[in-house]
Amino acid sequence: MMTSEQRQPLIVDVKRHCLADGPGIRSVVFFKGCPLRCTFCHNPETQHREVEIAFRAHRCIACGCCAEACGHGAIDLSCRSRIHRSLCQRCGECTQACPSGALMHVGRRYEVEELAEILLRDQRFYFHSGGGVTFSGGECTMYPDYLSKLGAVLKANEVHIALETCGEFEFESFRDRVLPYIDLVYYDVKLADPERHREITGRTNDRILANLRRLLAMADGCVQPRVPLIPDVTDDPENLTAIVDTLLEAGAAEVTLLPYNPLGQDMAVNLGRPRPRCSQRFVNAEEENRLRVWFESMVQTRRRRRVS
Repeated sequence: MMTSEQRQPLIVDVKRHCLADGPGIRSVVFFKGCPLRCTFCHNPETQHREVEIAFRAHRCIACGCCAEACGHGAIDLSCRSRIHRSLCQRCGECTQACPSGALMHVGRRYEVEELAEILLRDQRFYFHSGGGVTFSGGECTMYPDYLSKLGAVLKANEVHIALETCGEFEFESFRDRVLPYIDLVYYDVKLADPERHREITGRTNDRILANLRRLLAMADGCVQPRVPLIPDVTDDPENLTAIVDTLLEAGAAEVTLLPYNPLGQDMAVNLGRPRPRCSQRFVNAEEENRLRVWFESMVQTRRRRRVS
């Protein structure tokens, strides 16, 4: 059973004035913690539930302030990564002493009222642009009690709420506590084959697809499935065709593609993890456009076949 502290999530970032992650001008809340371990994760700092310390080598001026501040002997200037992770208590003393921002404390807790106050500062921008707030991560659905309380405050102020999810959640809890406050769900579907999904993300897609089918059946109008385009992982025609067939069978009205961003690999290294073994290149504009044209044509063809 989760403790009260675990039920109150860590927040990695609150990005205001965003023009992505939903319609209009938005504030995006990045929750820390995710049940998946995708090799291509764009935000690896949101994977683990606990506080982490990141070291950004390009900012380090080797002043030694961090080593002086650390009471656990975890900082070593002769070490390339600076931090002996086995000794680090993640207390954050080193990050407060670092004058260049090379060391970064990842994750902090907000009371619901505190976070709501920050999000409501831009209420007029939401209203005039058709925007709102997006819950993202990590996997924000890991914290249904917190989302329910925060959603209630935002809805009382007529704020549009979107939610981005990998779909790996307990359905009844999501349906009862979270969904009543959500206007738009971005639902990522990465791989059709369950064993390939396990290999790439750490879990099969069984519950993800089951949840999607149930969600589409009861709230189709607010659910938008998306497929991230990961070179040599999700972008092969066999996988994309199988995903489209699955989504059409489940009743999805549309499917969109997401471009791949490999910059999360650097953050993984900053957190003391091995560099992920996946593509390190962006999909260029020509390649992406060609794939989108093929994808849209394939979707229309599969849809016509189902109708006939």
